[in-house]
Amino acid sequence: MQAIEIADGVYRIKQEDSGRELLATLNLTPGRSVYGERLVNIDGKEFRVWDPFRSKLAAAILKGINNTGIERGSRVLYLGASTGTTVSHISDIVGSNGIVFAVEVSQRVARELMEKVAMYRKNVLPIVEDARRPEKYGVVYSRIDVVYCDIAQPDQTDIALLNTKRFLKDSGSLLLVVKARSIDTLREPREVIKEEAEKVSNSGLKVKQVLDLNPYDRDHGIILAFK
Repeated sequence: MQAIEIADGVYRIKQEDSGRELLATLNLTPGRSVYGERLVNIDGKEFRVWDPFRSKLAAAILKGINNTGIERGSRVLYLGASTGTTVSHISDIVGSNGIVFAVEVSQRVARELMEKVAMYRKNVLPIVEDARRPEKYGVVYSRIDVVYCDIAQPDQTDIALLNTKRFLKDSGSLLLVVKARSIDTLREPREVIKEEAEKVSNSGLKVKQVLDLNPYDRDHGIILAFK
């Protein structure tokens, strides 16, 4: 097998026997998986296979998103961290010199995030709080390089923009996952995604990419914008 770095901290693993390619990150905690993902050793390094059907960011990378701002040493504010599947891969990418502030409103889900991810990854700081109340994030300090939002709420874009306005540094990026059915169950998802992108643009951010995440996530899109 061969690992080729396609972006900062993101790799394609090519299986020489089958020719199949897998997305992966270099494991920050060797020997430990987070959600049952496959661990692969290549030339003395351990990689974690990144499943695009389990992570919208992985899906976005395979769909062609680029220059997201998530790189080694980045400071990332993650809204809607859930149990930490994508958080853990971002943790791999930013490395020990970066940090992921992981916001999750559900105490039960946040407990799993702590037990599976934050306990073993010192660059992940869980915040059990409603993302509509960014003034309550007592542990967030300094400006953020990237705001990543993956929240299933009708006002998900407003929540993302509220946090962006408060924390994102100049030239920083917003990655907004649009869950079209959470916003409007009747309208065509592509129309909803386009409308949310316009809302981001009208806020003063510069929209760089808008992607449909099919076939990995039906009725989902992702917007990449810069301050």
